[in-house]
Amino acid sequence: MSRAELLKKLLPGFIPLFVFIAADEIWGTKTGLFVAVGVGVLEMAWVGFKEKKFDKFILFDTLLLVILGGVSVLLENDLFFKLKPGLIELILVAILGVSAFSQLNIIGLMGKRYMKGVQYTEAQLAQMRKSLKSLFYIFAAHTLLVFYATFFMSKEAWAFISGGLFYILFAVYFFYEFLNQKTKLKKAENEEWVPLVDEKGKITGQAPRSQVHNGSKMLHPVVHMHVINPRRAILLQKRPHSKLIQPGKWDTAVGGHISAGETLEKALEKEAFEEIGLKGFSASLKKVYKWESEVEAELVYFFVTQDFKNYRVHSDEVEEARFWTPGQIEKLLGKGVFTPNFEYEFQLLKDARLI
Repeated sequence: MSRAELLKKLLPGFIPLFVFIAADEIWGTKTGLFVAVGVGVLEMAWVGFKEKKFDKFILFDTLLLVILGGVSVLLENDLFFKLKPGLIELILVAILGVSAFSQLNIIGLMGKRYMKGVQYTEAQLAQMRKSLKSLFYIFAAHTLLVFYATFFMSKEAWAFISGGLFYILFAVYFFYEFLNQKTKLKKAENEEWVPLVDEKGKITGQAPRSQVHNGSKMLHPVVHMHVINPRRAILLQKRPHSKLIQPGKWDTAVGGHISAGETLEKALEKEAFEEIGLKGFSASLKKVYKWESEVEAELVYFFVTQDFKNYRVHSDEVEEARFWTPGQIEKLLGKGVFTPNFEYEFQLLKDARLI
């Protein structure tokens, strides 16, 4: 369930409370209670007629209003009634806490129930948990403030804190999220965009390059190409120390992202020239596999070529490039000299008897 839908779901249940506050000021507690309960019953009937379903949240809110309000009338003490908003919000806070900090994402399950067929990606779930954590802290603090107002503040202050302030906090949070998303989109306008794919390579969307490298694990396609000479030595490139990922390590000769709207062949030609100055080569696709690291998830198109004579280092994308024999590589495996991805592909080359 999205944040907007969660807000839409919760707000109707608080209408009887605000009706009671207004009616109590005009006609007194007893009459206010009857008016508020009547509004709750009418609201349930209207929602049932309009949406063809029974709203349990409005029923719960109205029944709690009856119980606590009734106790308040009988004991001539409005303390029980004033506790109601805090008790309701405490339930909300508990749901947010469980969803944000445990494996049981109640909000996510509610979304699947109310929006038939909806499926969340890992990136969406991660973003949802991040938002739920923010909401948890905000409304946990607000709930404590409601309880404090119940015991130590005036009725007018309690009414504002338990009612109006609740909506203000929601509005401020969503406005902040709106501005945050606008800022991210503005930054992304000048970025390279890459396609998002499923594990079969089918395009499912696109995203800025920075977003696929931020731990979101959005699956995106990349090309890798190994250059092998007749003596079965492998050309490797040394990654610059300025790189954010695996700086200073030896890696596959050619590796790079496929840009949005770019074909596999064009991406391979572009990356081969940018990284090792190689042009006019022929390459064969050997394997497609998923590779996942701490910061990203890639669908790797794994190529091999034996065209190597025109290679040259001509950009700051590569610090150095040279051929390594399989024996030289095997002596240094697992010692932090090579990238983990290259060590995995080195084994693929050996299994395919290409080296």
